[in-house]
Amino acid sequence: MLSVWKKINEHYVKTVIVITIIVNALVVALSFLPGYDGELPYLIQQLPLLNATLNSFTFIFLVGALIAILKENITIHRRFIYGAFTSTTVFLLSYVTYHFMAPSTSYGGDGFLAGFYYFILITHIILAAAIVPLALMSFFSGYNDHRARHRKWVRFAMPMWLYVSLTGVLVYILISPYY
Repeated sequence: MLSVWKKINEHYVKTVIVITIIVNALVVALSFLPGYDGELPYLIQQLPLLNATLNSFTFIFLVGALIAILKENITIHRRFIYGAFTSTTVFLLSYVTYHFMAPSTSYGGDGFLAGFYYFILITHIILAAAIVPLALMSFFSGYNDHRARHRKWVRFAMPMWLYVSLTGVLVYILISPYY
C-alpha cells in the first residue's frame, strides 16, 4: 500500500512542478512582449475587468470553502475549491490573452496611492508566483484524501491565495483609470 501512495504522490508532485514552471514562465515571458500595435479589439479591452471579476469569484469561493470546512462539510468544501480552481484557470487564460495582446499599462498616480499601489502590486506578483505550487499541492493532497498532508499545505496556501485574489481586484481598481 505504501508503494502505491508513493507513486501517486510522486506523480502529482511532478505534475505540480511542470504546471508551476509552465504558468510562471508564461507570465514572465509575457512581460517582455511589446503588445499589439494598434487599436485593441473591444473584447480584449474588457479582459482586465473580467480578470478582476474572476479574482472576486475566486476570493468568494475560497471563503466559502473555508467556512464549509470549518463546519466539517467536505462535499461543499470541495465544490467551492473546484469553483476557485475553475475561476482561477479562466482568469489565467484571460490574463495570458490580454497580456499577449495589450501593451503594459503604467500606473499614473502619485503620493500615498502610488506607494500603496506598488506595495500591493509587488506583493501580489511575488505571492501569485508562489501560490501556484502551494495551491496545486493542496488540491492534489486533498483530492487524494491525504488529509494530514492537505492540512499542512493549506495552512500556507489558503491565506496566500486569499491575499492574491483580493489584491488582484485592488490592483485592477487602482490601475483601471489608466487603461
